[in-house]
Amino acid sequence: MKNSNNFLNWIFETCAIRISSHQKPFWYTSGTIGPYYINTHFLYGSEEKAIDLLGFIDREKGNKLTLPEKLFSETYKNYQSNDIYKGVIDEMCNFIKSNIDLDEVGYISGGERRDWFFSIPVSKILEKPHITIYKDLDTVITCNGKTEYLKNLNGGKVLHIADLITEASSYERAWIPAIKEKGGKIFWSVVVVDRMQGGRELLEKNGIKSFSMINIDVSFFKEVLAMGIINQEQFDLISKYLENPKESMALFLKNNPDFLRESLESDGKDRERARLCIEKDIYGLKGLEF
Repeated sequence: MKNSNNFLNWIFETCAIRISSHQKPFWYTSGTIGPYYINTHFLYGSEEKAIDLLGFIDREKGNKLTLPEKLFSETYKNYQSNDIYKGVIDEMCNFIKSNIDLDEVGYISGGERRDWFFSIPVSKILEKPHITIYKDLDTVITCNGKTEYLKNLNGGKVLHIADLITEASSYERAWIPAIKEKGGKIFWSVVVVDRMQGGRELLEKNGIKSFSMINIDVSFFKEVLAMGIINQEQFDLISKYLENPKESMALFLKNNPDFLRESLESDGKDRERARLCIEKDIYGLKGLEF
């Protein structure tokens, strides 16, 4: 879809996407660096609210049959009281109504854990049974306030709602097989953010029609630049990164040796990630002085 200004404002208001300065990209867990971080679940209203809900899920998920109803209650309370979250869910529902024939959708599914921030309230508003998929591939279904283990979907058509898609590895490894095993099929996928890294193509190969509210591509960042959220230097670093993540960041490190040196001398996670970067020689920097 064309990124809506509402969505762009909400994303930056909640820090669901954080953009680095052009001189200090972020360190990622993998030991790589990049100019932005995506935490789609912060659209729950804020980082604090999102972390609280993840904690709630972790405390309650030991009982797979009671968790969904508790989550329906928690997320709906927040939907009624938080303008940003309400706006996000309403836009998603309107988008689904405009792009998918709801009469064809038998069920809405969401996978552990961040998908549930979005799949559960959307299923409530669109009045569809919700399939809660756990990481161990257990599935429970909630319909009219009752939750039970999913037995057989009898060829039912499923719309899967997710927070984020990168390469769609969770779909391939877990969500598609979990639904297939119960005799259903995911026909549609709606995600809040598509990182545009091959996930859409993988879904389409699996016969799934893929939709997203926001696409992380150059046109997205052009809009963000036009809105004054980032400056030209940040945009230039991002567009080089989008063109070639590895080469652009290797060049950045070679041109800015102080960045790696300072990271290695810092405390905490940045130092660990910088060490990992050097140990794995991710950017071909062996032999250079830092």
